[in-house]
Amino acid sequence: MSKGASHQAFLPYGYSMGERLVVSGGLALDSRGERPADLLIDDGVIQEIGEPGSLSGRGLMVDASDALVMPGFVDIQVHFRTPGGEESEDVVSGAAGAALGGVTACVMMPNTIPTIDHPAIVLEVLELGKSTPCDVHTSASITVDRAGEQLVDIAALHEAGVNVFTDDGTVVDDPELMKQALAASHALPGIVISQHAEHSAMVEGGVINQGPVAERLGLKGRPSEAEAVIVERDIELARQTGGRYHVLHMSTSSGTQLVRDAKSAGVRVTAEVTPQHLILTEDDVERLGTSGKMNPPLRTASDVASLRTGIFDGTIDAIATDHAPHSPASKAVPLSVAPPGMLGVETMASVIWNEFVAPGLMTPQRFVTLISSGPATIAGLKSHGRTIEVGEPANIAVFDPHRRWVIDPNHLQSKSENTPWPDKEVTGRVRHTICMGELVVHAEVLT
Repeated sequence: MSKGASHQAFLPYGYSMGERLVVSGGLALDSRGERPADLLIDDGVIQEIGEPGSLSGRGLMVDASDALVMPGFVDIQVHFRTPGGEESEDVVSGAAGAALGGVTACVMMPNTIPTIDHPAIVLEVLELGKSTPCDVHTSASITVDRAGEQLVDIAALHEAGVNVFTDDGTVVDDPELMKQALAASHALPGIVISQHAEHSAMVEGGVINQGPVAERLGLKGRPSEAEAVIVERDIELARQTGGRYHVLHMSTSSGTQLVRDAKSAGVRVTAEVTPQHLILTEDDVERLGTSGKMNPPLRTASDVASLRTGIFDGTIDAIATDHAPHSPASKAVPLSVAPPGMLGVETMASVIWNEFVAPGLMTPQRFVTLISSGPATIAGLKSHGRTIEVGEPANIAVFDPHRRWVIDPNHLQSKSENTPWPDKEVTGRVRHTICMGELVVHAEVLT
């Protein structure tokens, strides 16, 4: 299949869209635990749950033998570059990669051209997502054109279908504007104000983490204190307003501790972390080149350790990829001028399983919480991240925990190749994905 291609004609023999499905032979796994169970799916819903083999012949058999049947994964920070950056990614190619990674719902970021800051643009993007194999949602910016000067019409954007507001890529530096946004989130149920937490003046001109690697390469660094300053300020504003605050791609030990303390104090704050911030450090930048550049930057081993503690103790609520494709040409420049960002949506589940669950550092139940139910709750995606029960929407990832494979940048679904995991061998891969009751990935191939 060519990179960036859409649905292909690889439907299982005799299958037509909308047909009943029987997911057979697997272990149903959600945040409550696991149990052998076969699922009958019809009309977009789990209609029956039976003992293994009890539903045979009731629909097209979807083989889940030796696999885990989990709630579909949810990625609440992706850049599908629509509108304006379709040479690197678009809604179709991005959603296809998401589906291959078991992601049944995702939330696009608004730093597009033009900015997603008006209901009309929201509706255009959502319309594009209706024909994709993943349930595509979008955030909207907090300020008009992400310029940090005037709030968007939050109520109108919420009415158009937006729950998540962020100027991602830039920070809302003005505390009064941020306070107004957080106050709006208190007034409108379901809204969350998300922040790219790096103080603008402190990171201006910065390329990678401020530290020995930046010094060795002769590059200006982005200090970890820039995150702490914004997180601390915003937590206080959330406390004052009663608003909902979410920290995007948290990267530092100090930010993690601030969130931990705020939660203990009853502030309405959540946080996410990317796979790359949980695994890689500033030392990996030299190996990865421009594919190792992102904002906030890869930090230190000490920061990685603190973030890992945060995912284990509940300080961090979700793993999100910050999937940020850039065309090969745009990344084939010096590190100092390359655009920041890494791929992630297609490989998230496999990388996290390989690094944390397979070696016994994380329970499978915590895995489901971090990449399914947790992010779905933050973004208000009520049809996703649900438990495996009769009557629940059929958004399902069938995951083979023993499947070994090598991440090849040339064979990922994205139009771009800037993965931080080139040639990495991992254990665990999505076998099938069912989105809204439709079999959209069958035997690791888009249908």
